[in-house]
Amino acid sequence: MSQIISVNTSSEKGTIKLPVPRATVDAIGIVGDAHAGSGHRQVSLLAKESIDRFSTQAGKTYHPGAFAENLTTEGLDLATIGLRDRLRIGPVDLEVTQIGKACHGDGCAIFREVGTCVMPTDGIFTRVMQGGEIRPGDAILHEPRPLQMCIVTLSDRASSGAYEDRSGPAIRARIEQHFRDSRWATATTVHLIPDDAGKLQTILRQAVAEGADAIFTTGGTGIGPRDITPDVVGPMLTKPIPGIMEYIRVKYGASIPSALLSRGVAGLINSTLVFTLPGSEKAVKEYMDEICRIINHALLMQMDIDAHH
Repeated sequence: MSQIISVNTSSEKGTIKLPVPRATVDAIGIVGDAHAGSGHRQVSLLAKESIDRFSTQAGKTYHPGAFAENLTTEGLDLATIGLRDRLRIGPVDLEVTQIGKACHGDGCAIFREVGTCVMPTDGIFTRVMQGGEIRPGDAILHEPRPLQMCIVTLSDRASSGAYEDRSGPAIRARIEQHFRDSRWATATTVHLIPDDAGKLQTILRQAVAEGADAIFTTGGTGIGPRDITPDVVGPMLTKPIPGIMEYIRVKYGASIPSALLSRGVAGLINSTLVFTLPGSEKAVKEYMDEICRIINHALLMQMDIDAHH
């Protein structure tokens, strides 16, 4: 069973935390703890297994709270936890917002003592979604929350079976490759439709309503009579993000002038990222290479997480 074995607090930052018999969690963290606040690192967790492993390596025994973690856990494999997952402890609901952190170096007492620390690699940081009381012995329920990805291929011929859709699967493969070694899990839905404005609008609205994190369309971004994707998506965007598509067009248009004819757009529909890509498999690769450079940061911004801290 995954459980809390110690609840730890301190009145000042930069000091070890001491175990307490119980604590109240409110909207900004543990009441009375120095690390409570309005940021995204309100409650921290560290596994007893990590502490024991570090103690063995350091040749010294460290106890709960020594690494300034609020909650010391046992039986919970923190290595399997991803960003945005939920950890429920009785009535308390915590959302995982950061995994590991920058080492404080000489500002950390343990680093000064042994030259390394465990929180930068194994620490889990969360923000409070619902408060309540917690105490040692409370069970922890881990609820994975994978990123919800939606891919829509628009092609009259592919949807009719005239030829195989290659661009949609190329997007999916690139997404899976990008997030494979990260702490984000993904769940992907795929649609193959003709160049039909009504069908595209329906899929987009449904994906947004169901909480999709990102939507990728492929096809229909040119200037042909059936190319309608930007015309449908553009008016639906609540926050356009013109820079990424402008950059891609300029980068590849310098050597392939026809790339400048792509009308792809990007932006947010409420809190869902949307990218409209051309229909060719080659163009999909080029676009995804650039999108993957910024998507992690964009997803963190969606979550209202300042990735610079």
